[in-house]
Amino acid sequence: MNATATANETRSRRLLALGATLFMLGLLTGFVVQMLTNPRMGLSGHLEGVMNGTFLIAVGAVWSRLRLGATLERTAFALLVYGTFANWLFVMLAGLWGTSEISPIAGAGFKGLPWQESVVTLGLSSVGVAMVAGAALLMLGFFRRA
Repeated sequence: MNATATANETRSRRLLALGATLFMLGLLTGFVVQMLTNPRMGLSGHLEGVMNGTFLIAVGAVWSRLRLGATLERTAFALLVYGTFANWLFVMLAGLWGTSEISPIAGAGFKGLPWQESVVTLGLSSVGVAMVAGAALLMLGFFRRA
């Protein structure tokens, strides 16, 4: 097995393990939803963990079919891992702190401190950028011919 195939297999296994970990975090989050300042955002955090964990498992299962250079492959991996875990984290912080600026529907009736609103807004904005860029790299890598 060459170095590229070994790195590819390693990333695939890491995505599977990280996906299972995030899925478990999402499940465990379900136990604390009602304890949060904004339970609706807590429910969103529960769903983000479960869905993003499943997404990472799916990506890990097909990672070997990705056709990207080494740098783009590392970048896609980092963006997707950051985006999925940060999504869960910042949505959970929104539920804990009761922030609502970036989520006016789920956050209706709640308002965090200004610094809390800024942390969640910047965090979720970075998630959006990371996930769109990561998904674009996945598309590029899956559409490329070997």
